[in-house]
Amino acid sequence: MDDLECPRCKTTKYRNPNLKLMVNLCGHALCENCVELLFVKGSAACPQCNIALRRNNFRVQIFEDSSVEKELDIRKRILKDFNKKEEDFDSLRDYNDYLEEIETIIFNLANDVQVEATKRRIEQYKKENKTQILKNKGKLSKEEEELEELLEYEKIETEARKLQAIEEELELEKQKRKKKEDLIDDLMFSNKSAKDIIASHSAKNEEVKSKLQVPLKKQSTFSTGLKSQQVFLPVPKENKNSKFVYVEPKLKNCGPQPFSPNTLKNEGFTRHVRSANESEIAAGFLTENACDRALQDAFCGVYFML
Repeated sequence: MDDLECPRCKTTKYRNPNLKLMVNLCGHALCENCVELLFVKGSAACPQCNIALRRNNFRVQIFEDSSVEKELDIRKRILKDFNKKEEDFDSLRDYNDYLEEIETIIFNLANDVQVEATKRRIEQYKKENKTQILKNKGKLSKEEEELEELLEYEKIETEARKLQAIEEELELEKQKRKKKEDLIDDLMFSNKSAKDIIASHSAKNEEVKSKLQVPLKKQSTFSTGLKSQQVFLPVPKENKNSKFVYVEPKLKNCGPQPFSPNTLKNEGFTRHVRSANESEIAAGFLTENACDRALQDAFCGVYFML
């Protein structure tokens, strides 16, 4: 998006590296400065399509194509009201018809097709399904509920691992202080030599370290549905259905049968055809292919009778 340009003031990204284009419901872009100038009172008409817009509805442009931005805004607005789930329908067919209706409405509004009729259709739907819309706004779908549970489980597991790490660190500090105090006491009051005492304490330290080094419990599941400790994929089940058998189609060209590649080459048909280069041959293309295609096009339908 290096060639960004404001349609109104013609400011480009080259002249202003901090240029940000903003879009509204209509999808037409304006830079931040133009938005501030045109929408000082909070609302004004779009310079390109004259649709009344509000300043607080502007957002940073994500896609270069304004039609995509317009469709995104329309889709968000429509899906707030058309929020029925699959479990609200008696059959999958009814649910698919409902989704098809949503896509038709979004297409009509995004491409200015039967706009007034589509708006009346939306208002009628809102009136007929007012209770259902309010109910579904506060209800999560099965997939969303499962995702919420996984995220909560991840959060709890992460906190538990953090607490475990903190406890181990505190225990290690406590052990270090105790060992230091024991070493000082032994050096002060023991009859052994300092060298033997230090060697004895070093051996004890290694033993304690090996006991304290308990690995943290790794996270086993994630909100993406993947398992961290799942190394091998399950063995695929054998497909008991009959295998596909390729049958070469027999085409009726209503003309002479095409020659074989060897015949085309031996009879001199390929002398007036450009030879294939190395890269074309490596890709599987042969000079005979072009010659064969030209002959088929020439003689196809010669025997056809009305």
